[in-house]
Amino acid sequence: MSDATPGVGSDAGRTPSPASAATATAAAGGVPRLNSAGVPGAGGSRAPGPRRGARRRGRRWRVAFFALAAFAIVAGVGWALLGDRLLVVRSVTVTGTHLVGSSRVIAAADVPPGTPLLRVDTGAVARRVEAIPQVASARVTKDWPDHLVIAVTERVPVLAVKMAGGGYDLVDPTGVPVRWAKNRPVALPQLLTSLPGSALAGAPSVSAAAAVLAELQRWLAGQVVQMSVTQPTGSGDPASQQVTLHLRTGKTVLWGGPGLAGQKNRELAILLPGKARYVDVSAPGTVVTR
Repeated sequence: MSDATPGVGSDAGRTPSPASAATATAAAGGVPRLNSAGVPGAGGSRAPGPRRGARRRGRRWRVAFFALAAFAIVAGVGWALLGDRLLVVRSVTVTGTHLVGSSRVIAAADVPPGTPLLRVDTGAVARRVEAIPQVASARVTKDWPDHLVIAVTERVPVLAVKMAGGGYDLVDPTGVPVRWAKNRPVALPQLLTSLPGSALAGAPSVSAAAAVLAELQRWLAGQVVQMSVTQPTGSGDPASQQVTLHLRTGKTVLWGGPGLAGQKNRELAILLPGKARYVDVSAPGTVVTR
């Protein structure tokens, strides 16, 4: 009869390893739990799931939204309280004027100091300035926070029209009087017309004369002292008007209507130095002289 002594190969009295415990748990139908090291065992912490991450992101978005909303409310209240006091017109600058004084432009603009800059209608201001006869166009811009800039383009006189009461009205290409002068400026040809001063604005004869004058080469334009415009008999088309140039030398040139300026200028450069006192280039290629 022998006593059984626990030996090296005996399993009695041994503590089960974690692996064998996990195996036993699996065999029993359970699911082993992993600890923080990824080894099966009890006490392991559970990793954050997708639901928990979504909740955290949602909280961040809500915080950002409420922060922006609070900022918008504060900005709106600040604008309501201070906007009309801070962002107002305190000064006006006028550029491009030579004939018209800046004070006259500012008066026509009619934007009192203290007017909220946001409420200034730049288009309406420009139209008021353009009502000044010497102003061809105006552009108004806001220079934040408290400044207004009015850029003026003035009318440029190109013709002189003698007035019945004496002196000359200096008119732009559309016939609008820019200013009055006692004597005709040497640089401006006199337009011979029977129209009264009040009928010059928009007159086709003025437009035709100004268009021809712009086509002349400099050497020829400097010789023109007078211009006249005639309408062919039976024609009511303004484009058919015939412009005649009266030169400083006493010679006369029938230019015709606007157009074909290059060929007309070349023909006159050849013919005017000659003895002819009258040159008709109204139909280029068939010049008439006498």
